[in-house]
Amino acid sequence: MFSTVISGAVYGIDSYLVHVEADLSSGLPCFVIVGNPGSEVREAGERVRIALKNSDIQIPPMHIAVNISPGDIRKAGTGFDLPVAVAVLAAMGKIPPESLKEKLFLGELSLDGELKPVHGVLPIVTCAVNKGIRQVIVPEENAKEAAIVRKMKVSGAVCLKQVIEYLKQPEKTQDQFLPPTKTTAHEDMPPGNRSGKEPDFGEIQGQEQAKQAALIAAAGFHHMLIVGPPGAGKTMLAKRMPSILPPLSEQESLEVSALYSISGKLNRGSPLICQRPFLSPHHTISPQALAGGGKVPRPGAVSLAHRGILFLDELPEFKRQTLDLLRQPLEEKEIQIARSSGFFTYPADMMVIGAMNPCPCGYYPDRNRCRCSPSEIHQYLSHLSGPILDRIDLCVPVPKVEISQLQSKVRGMGSKEMRQQVQKARHYQKIRYQNTRYRFNADLEAGDVEKYCALGNRERDLLENLFHSMDFSARTYHRILKVARTIADLEDGGKIRETHLMQAACYRPGDLFER
Repeated sequence: MFSTVISGAVYGIDSYLVHVEADLSSGLPCFVIVGNPGSEVREAGERVRIALKNSDIQIPPMHIAVNISPGDIRKAGTGFDLPVAVAVLAAMGKIPPESLKEKLFLGELSLDGELKPVHGVLPIVTCAVNKGIRQVIVPEENAKEAAIVRKMKVSGAVCLKQVIEYLKQPEKTQDQFLPPTKTTAHEDMPPGNRSGKEPDFGEIQGQEQAKQAALIAAAGFHHMLIVGPPGAGKTMLAKRMPSILPPLSEQESLEVSALYSISGKLNRGSPLICQRPFLSPHHTISPQALAGGGKVPRPGAVSLAHRGILFLDELPEFKRQTLDLLRQPLEEKEIQIARSSGFFTYPADMMVIGAMNPCPCGYYPDRNRCRCSPSEIHQYLSHLSGPILDRIDLCVPVPKVEISQLQSKVRGMGSKEMRQQVQKARHYQKIRYQNTRYRFNADLEAGDVEKYCALGNRERDLLENLFHSMDFSARTYHRILKVARTIADLEDGGKIRETHLMQAACYRPGDLFER
């Protein structure tokens, strides 16, 4: 009277398979779950017992022991309800043991036996298919999410009774009783597929210099800071950035969708995320919400913006402690969190766009309107530390828009035109970084900058003069080279010229931050 069922779990963002073992023996009637279970897993015994009763199955008065292996990892969540119920039924002889081979079970049970959806299905199923599992049985609401994984047979059930009857069927008739779930998610994401409802850069009157900076940032995946008075269009510029970024590749879609699955933020009707994420947290966000929090941390905003954009509006209003958390992910494209329960690494390869006023009232350096004292301006700007500013590739001034520009019928660059230029520049980068770990110019590490951003003698002399006159740090020196490389890619993908270097140098944080 012993049985084993395969299930899966997520620890941090890593998925692993677990074996749910059930044993029925004579002794004091009880339902015991061991294997380092959390509070939700310990409660599974009561949910399973009542769900079986309401599914017309009586559990005999015996000692029921359930072990969830491996026992050295803390188990959390409600996804073990279904595998525990199936393991107990197999140990009771209600389900043929051979029907459980190479199948993974996952799902929460309500007291009436209904199956409820759980988090983290996509990464668990991905892990299962890599381990040789060829079928998963999950709640019907999770079936489309699980079916995203290729080479996996997915059966979505609505209740425990349906699962029991399915497992009792002969193998030849199982698919007729519960047809496998199919998905067209991969076919529904052709390159360039867009809803047509996105805000367009063509709606912005004036600000051509800022739009050019946005084009450079999108082409090379560079971080950008937009500085200007209230109403100049900083937020409008940032919110239109997704409209010029290429859609996610299939591999990137799976990465992002897995993070949202773990966080419980996946759209169950359309589980594969095809557009790049755009997150805009309020400035009151806590450090834990930004970086990831919890005893076993869940992904924070920097990870949910992976492969997309993290927009920080009113940047100086964020707490300095919160902003300084971005130092590591801006440089290393990942964030590492240490807890007593373990050491966790989360992906954080995102483009950061910040927007801010130049002073508390927003009108500096216009002394006719600015009411701020030098000390107030200094205190306001001190929320941005030097190391954070040093990691920003492009600092873009956005002046007040004149009425002649607002009333002009001349339309500037639109998103479609800008997106075509971005795709051309990224084509050059794809060829250049083929068979390397790099994807964009912004990814280049210091040791490879000179290799991929080679300069002629005149360009080298110019950069040396700029280095001394503008007092660059080593990081700023490399970032100017990478931005200049992107500017050259937007033109023709050729060599970096003097004009490219001078334009890149103009985008570094200026006198405003050096007062």
